Parts: sequence; structure tokens; C-alpha cells
Amino acid sequence: MTATRKSKAIVTRSRTTFGAVTARHPAASRFAPLIGLTLFVVAWQLLSLRYPPFILPGPASVMARWVEKLTDGSLIVHMTATLSAAIPGLVLGTLAAFALGAPIAKSPLADRLLSPFIVASQGVPFVAVAPLLFIWFGSGLGAKILICALVVFFPIAINVIAGLRSAPPILHDLFRSLGATPAETFFKLELPAAMPFIFAGLRVGGTLSMIGAITGEFLSADRGLGFMINLGNGLYDTALVIAGVLTIVLIALGIYGAVRLAECALRMTHWAA
Repeated sequence: MTATRKSKAIVTRSRTTFGAVTARHPAASRFAPLIGLTLFVVAWQLLSLRYPPFILPGPASVMARWVEKLTDGSLIVHMTATLSAAIPGLVLGTLAAFALGAPIAKSPLADRLLSPFIVASQGVPFVAVAPLLFIWFGSGLGAKILICALVVFFPIAINVIAGLRSAPPILHDLFRSLGATPAETFFKLELPAAMPFIFAGLRVGGTLSMIGAITGEFLSADRGLGFMINLGNGLYDTALVIAGVLTIVLIALGIYGAVRLAECALRMTHWAA
């Protein structure tokens, strides 16, 4: 018990100290991401000096390769191909998550019937399912969209279920006492209460959609960021591989930021408490 109290006291003091430093130096908090990125690049550059370029190229080499691919237009082609699977897959997975998550949240019978399938969808490796999708639907864009939808489905569905169940029971009793219809209860109580959960699932699903798209391109593609990474790997062009990975990271951050902006805009205009 004494050790536990001491550890809690240490954590409390560290949080207090961090808060005090942040309060005294707001600029440090504002520029913390830039500082962290700078330290990462410096460490990368120092580490790359110890290895040959085909093992670990430096940041300048990777940036030069990235600019080269951007200038000749091939990077835009690959990005467009990846996003053409990731974005529709995110939309399809979100719609499926709502279609199954809402009945599960509202009906115990639907919960018992459908929950095992939702859990099973997460337990099966997508690399194992992807070849089946290519056999059934071909190796085109449709199969890659389905892979993305499967990847994003589980986190969004879980958040939809948790969000729709998050409305306080006392508010349900109030709506019933006022004679609200099930539709009015859903749109005016349950859905607004679920929005923070839903957007949390969308933030996770948006970044995971890139994983689905890249998985499909690794297995079968003639364009896309996954294809570009495979090409660089086959040519031992490590700078190209790292440039492709960093592009994926930037796109995922962009999707995450877009969802956050949509959440803030929706909260200010309609769902504000």
C-alpha cells in the first residue's frame, strides 16, 4: 500500500510539474509536435551515417526520391489509386457498422445473433481473407474496397453500439413519459449521445482504411502506394520504400484530421450540448 501511495504521489507530482511548465511556457506546448519531429529527423540522420544508403538512407535522400516521384506525376497516380480504395472502403464499412450496430444496441436478440459475427470479423487475418475476395470478386478495385471495409468495420461498429447505449436511462424514462416515438428517441437522444463514440470510431477506422488499401495492393495491384513500396523493395530502392511509407502516414494523418474537423464543425452547429 505504501509503495502504491508513493507511486501515485510521484505520478501526481509529475503531472503537476508538466502542467506548470506548460502554463508557464505555452509556446513549448504549441510547438511540441514540431520539436518532436525535428528530434526524430536529427536522430534518423545520425543513425543513417552508420549504414550504407541501401540499408538506411538519410532524410535528404528520401526527400529527394519523394520529390522526384511527385514531379514526374507517378506519386499522384499511386496516391489516387490507394485513396480510390481507402475512401469508398471507409464509407462502406461505416454504413455496414451502422446497419449492424444499431440493431445490436437496441435489441438483445440481435445482440446475441450478430455479435459473434462481428467478433469473428476481427479475429480472421485480413491477409488470409483477401485472396478469397480476389477469387470471388476479381483482383480489381471492388475487392480492395471490400478489404478496406472489413478492416474499418469492427472499430466503428463497436463504437456505434457503445454510443447508442450511452444515453442515461433517466433520459429514456423522460422521453417515454413525454410520449416520444422510437424514431424521436433515436434521433433526439440516442444518436446525439452516440456522436462522440461514432467519431472516435471514425478516427480509428479512417487510419485503418489505409491498411486495408495497402494490404490489397501488396497482394494484387499494378498501381498504388502498396505497389510502389513493393516495387522499391524489389529494386532494393530503400529510399523509395521509405518515401512510400511516409506518404501513407501523411495520408492517414490527413484523414484523421479531416474527421476531427468534421466532428468539431458538427458539434458547433448541431450536436453541441
